[in-house]
Amino acid sequence: MTRAVDRPARDRAWSAPAQLVLGLAAALLAAGTGLFLAAVFLHVAPSNTLSRQYQEQVDGLVYPEFEQNWKLFAPNPLQQNIAVDARVRTAGEGGAPHVHDWIGLTARDIDAIRGNPAPSHVDQNLLRRAWDFYDGTHSPQDEGSTGTRGRLAEQYLKRIALQRIGREVDGERVQEIEFRVTSTTVAPPAWSGEAAPPAPKVRELPWWAVADEDYRGLLG
Repeated sequence: MTRAVDRPARDRAWSAPAQLVLGLAAALLAAGTGLFLAAVFLHVAPSNTLSRQYQEQVDGLVYPEFEQNWKLFAPNPLQQNIAVDARVRTAGEGGAPHVHDWIGLTARDIDAIRGNPAPSHVDQNLLRRAWDFYDGTHSPQDEGSTGTRGRLAEQYLKRIALQRIGREVDGERVQEIEFRVTSTTVAPPAWSGEAAPPAPKVRELPWWAVADEDYRGLLG
């Protein structure tokens, strides 16, 4: 006698409430994805009436995590190598300030990229884009903010560095942080006959205080 084998019903139908929930979730997901892609498109597209009208909303969504370093129809290749270093000031023995040596943040990224067949996007672009964001919102003469997003750019750059350095260095609590940025123009090929590039430019930022709030949400 052949034993009957239970088989799942092939024509099982979702209930009306389940279909409604799934439909609404799919619609919300599609709408959110469409709005995000539209905002990114307006961000990289040439200036137009729509992008100018909704610039504040687009910037609020795109900056700083999703900023694009190119313009639609007009890519902007890099012409300089940027090296970002940081050093911290801690409270040493007896509370006396202790300034530590410079830490090559960009050098660490390069070490992680070199020889890696699939380098991380974070190692390639996070720190570089954070510096571009800061540089575009601050005057190199006095490091004063030149736009409404200056404070955000400072916090973004600081938190990236603190994520990598941590709360303590050599067992001492980090109290302040300073950045040094060296810009080196990419040399032209020897056969071009162009003049040699200028000497690298070094730019030091002022000391920034470090508080517990600066570590909020950071891993480690």
